Amino acid sequence: MAYYVVLSTLTDEGRETIKKHPERILEVNREIEEKLGVKVLQQFAVLGPYDFVNIVEAPDNTAIAKMSVELGSRGTVQLMSMPAIPVEEFVKMLK
Repeated sequence: MAYYVVLSTLTDEGRETIKKHPERILEVNREIEEKLGVKVLQQFAVLGPYDFVNIVEAPDNTAIAKMSVELGSRGTVQLMSMPAIPVEEFVKMLK
């Protein structure tokens, strides 16, 4: 399994959805794990240009691409995904 940082920005429709149904955030997390094999390990609501920072675990880039297309096609969120290497692995790689 690989790690990814996923930055997300809600659209106007997405903000309206979570205002009315904040639990929808957790429902989507369960949905992407069950349907796409992408597990949300950590999720933070943040201030600034992004609304959420997510640390996820997925089998590969394909799973992340599918997640991005699935969620993006709903019109409620825009995503930027980046592969992440744990620092311990990074240090080993450099030796």
